[in-house]
Amino acid sequence: MKSNVTKYGISFTLLIGAMLFAISIGSVSVPILDIVKVIGSEAFRLPVGADVDPMYVSIVYEIRLPRVLLAGLVGASLAIAGAAFQGLLRNPLAEPYILGVSSGASVGAVATLFFGISLPVIGMFTLPFLSIITALATIIIVLYFARKIDRTMRVETIILTGIIFSAFLGSVISLIIALTGDELQQIIGWLLGSVSMRGWSYVGIILPFFIFGSLILLMNTKELNAMSLGEERAQHLGVDVGKRKMLILIAGSILTGAAVAVSGTIGFVGLVIPHLTRKLWGSDHVHLLPLSMIIGASFLILTDLLSRTIISPQVLPVGVITALVGAPVFAIILIKQRRRS
Repeated sequence: MKSNVTKYGISFTLLIGAMLFAISIGSVSVPILDIVKVIGSEAFRLPVGADVDPMYVSIVYEIRLPRVLLAGLVGASLAIAGAAFQGLLRNPLAEPYILGVSSGASVGAVATLFFGISLPVIGMFTLPFLSIITALATIIIVLYFARKIDRTMRVETIILTGIIFSAFLGSVISLIIALTGDELQQIIGWLLGSVSMRGWSYVGIILPFFIFGSLILLMNTKELNAMSLGEERAQHLGVDVGKRKMLILIAGSILTGAAVAVSGTIGFVGLVIPHLTRKLWGSDHVHLLPLSMIIGASFLILTDLLSRTIISPQVLPVGVITALVGAPVFAIILIKQRRRS
């Protein structure tokens, strides 16, 4: 019990520190105490106080806080989805980016931007809705073809099928870009992955999908523990494997689709963070999923801070930095797995 309190205490301290650090640093530095006063005053609808510069209020509440929250929600979504996929498929290489789910979500989002689609009733939720639909369709097609290739559906077959479909969907996106006119810059910038210049509306878009998808996964942590031992053993333990597998795949696709819709393609977060969390705190999914979510949020907040400060005043796409970190980690895990086998 004490160990679990320590795990969550360290993780939450890292998250709060990352948030305050990211809000504080920029072209104008904002003191930590003033950040706390601004956020507290906005949360409780109280006056800020005469000792806080009005410029700080605008910088914190209108620019940096929504960006930090969005980065945290995207990082948490991708990390918990990656941890769930890894547990379900019993392989640390499984994650939304590798399995083609991110590419599927990207096709839906790029098509929405390209054709200017806006569905009635759902309005601003059209982009995440279509991203989720195409992400879910992609994982279903990947699993269908993997089953056709290999009836036993070995993990290596699923991952290889995901990589093939990811490459195919990448070519579809390239075709759309080739046909794009005035929207080219917007689509290219979006594909590189970024949380800059988004604002509170994007936080509002991802938040309901994040809550819904995360709750489904957190309600299935014990079942993930059972399925990580193998589907047959899980069935003997009383788990409805087919139902639980579909729930986890749907929830992971919801989280990935919503994240991709608001931030573009940010790869390898779902690979690196669950792997790191598992090394630090163990592989029990009851704790692995929520801890991955917290650490994933902290990671992307700090990565976004790095992206906007490393060559300031220019801002690098955060997806570029996560790929630079994630690709070597992917290679290391793959080499270790090959040595074990």
